[in-house]
Amino acid sequence: MTKSPYDNALPSQRLPVYPAEALVVSNGANLGDALSFSEELVPDDVYTLSARADEQSLSLRTDIDGAHFVAEDSSLGTPNARIFLDCVATFMPPSGDTIEVLVLVEVDDEGGVVEIFGAPLAPMTPKTDYVLVGYDRDTAAVRLAQLACVSFTAGTRITLATGEQKLIEDINVGDRVLTRDDGPQPVRWIGHSIHRATGEFAPIVITAGTLNNTDDLRVSPDHRLFIYQREDRLGVGRSELLIKARHLVNDTTVYAQEGGFVDYFQIMFDDHQIIFAEGISAETMQIDTRTQSVLPDEVKEQMRESGGEGRSAASQFEVHESLLKRPDAAALLKRASSK
Repeated sequence: MTKSPYDNALPSQRLPVYPAEALVVSNGANLGDALSFSEELVPDDVYTLSARADEQSLSLRTDIDGAHFVAEDSSLGTPNARIFLDCVATFMPPSGDTIEVLVLVEVDDEGGVVEIFGAPLAPMTPKTDYVLVGYDRDTAAVRLAQLACVSFTAGTRITLATGEQKLIEDINVGDRVLTRDDGPQPVRWIGHSIHRATGEFAPIVITAGTLNNTDDLRVSPDHRLFIYQREDRLGVGRSELLIKARHLVNDTTVYAQEGGFVDYFQIMFDDHQIIFAEGISAETMQIDTRTQSVLPDEVKEQMRESGGEGRSAASQFEVHESLLKRPDAAALLKRASSK
């Protein structure tokens, strides 16, 4: 598969959001006001999600300088309008759990606020009261990066250069892993994070055999799988495809696994690679302006010094969601890629 510079290949990032007007203060200092940016938030205000609230999709693109914009394919916002990550607001529902909401602000060319969106990192329920516990301006970029980082769950078997399959949690920096395009490559960094398995952090399960995988494969929702079509059954017009796991969900052979906690592992090489997980091809973590916030400073410095991440599995191979909106998409891809 041909590689290309990563700064020309950043995939758009989809966020399920509510317009600010869907989350209104029902009791407190800002009574009657909608969700706003951090300067106007008051802890202990009680917000209620409207009974008519409908989660919508906001797609972001990020340039090489780290600025965020509304993507062309977004169903919300003005295409190419600037988006600022304002803060992470933490709410507490009656259950006593906490739910984080990423607050995003769309502005016009003069910097005026056009719209405010709340992207919940766990499901929220209409007609439910949520107490604002607090907000943090410093963690917004990290939370967005965590959503953008493609991750394998604990228990995923990765193929090493020797052909041995090793659990991702047992892989160490320096281990040589088999890559599709560059043969054996040493691991540069392994990341690990634990999240509640809800909403955008609920892993997608691709059950054994669905894409010729040897066992169940659990990955983060935006993790892209590499498919080589021997026959173009989707009508894409090319043989090499990158497909987000979330776009294959059919609630039978591919489904989101909600509940409990999930251990996510990120694996990174000097270049963005395609490796083999449970016997099928999947991408590794891509270091770009969306994801670099999760890296330790010393690793970022090493990457700069080595000139790593100069190549990437290009977005030109990614299949648009519209071509996959069919319950048999996974089955078609399995047939298309089989000998």
